Amino acid sequence: MSWLSSGFAAGLSAMCALAISVAVCENSALAGDMTAFDVTGQLHRAAPGVRPDLMRRDLERLDLSELNFKKAQLNGANLFGADLSGADLSGVDLSGAKLDRVTVVGARFDGANLDDASLLRPSAFTTLQAFAIEAPSFRASTLRRIRMFGRFSRSDFSGADLTGATCAPFGKTGFIEEIWRSEFSGANLSDATLTGADFTHALLTFANLKNAVLRNINLKDADLSGADLTGADLTGANVVGADFSGAILRDVIGFDQVIGWELARNAEKIIR
Repeated sequence: MSWLSSGFAAGLSAMCALAISVAVCENSALAGDMTAFDVTGQLHRAAPGVRPDLMRRDLERLDLSELNFKKAQLNGANLFGADLSGADLSGVDLSGAKLDRVTVVGARFDGANLDDASLLRPSAFTTLQAFAIEAPSFRASTLRRIRMFGRFSRSDFSGADLTGATCAPFGKTGFIEEIWRSEFSGANLSDATLTGADFTHALLTFANLKNAVLRNINLKDADLSGADLTGADLTGANVVGADFSGAILRDVIGFDQVIGWELARNAEKIIR
């Protein structure tokens, strides 16, 4: 009887261990943990016209450089610290995705959906100098309510929708954070929509903002020296402390409704 009992107990224990193992595997699969090899394989096997499903996958710190994501569904995915250098993410759904600390040298996000995503402190250049060939592209993409902070100098945001985007410094716990700001120097923001966006402290020197919609944007203490705002809509824009030295403001819409113009810097040096 004792032998039967012990045998039964051993068998039951083995069955429980197997069940736990299966459950763990299933939970891991649901969590979306994948290797770079797994991602590459899934993208390669995707049938023409079918968007690879990588929704809510955990792709943290993976080397995904040079991959063509074939308009994949990556909404809610965790790409923290991933290497996306040279990757083609055109048309990809990255809504709600975590893209903090990613490497995006030469990456393309043209026509991608980055609504409600987080893009904080990405590495966009290989040196301290911002070369146009290395700048990531966001042409005609949607970045509504995105939280983004870092160097985006010379990047192409033409026709992009940044309604409600927040590009101001996040957190003020130290001296470096106090003086650091998002850089859009020389960036192409022509025909972009920045309604209600927060560009506090942003560096927009020599940026192309032709025909951009800047309604109710916060440009407090931003540097727009040499920026071209020809035909831009500045209705309700807050420009308190903003630097307009050499900025071009020809045919601007809503100029009489700009907030804080009397407190802007070098306002007398604008070109109209």
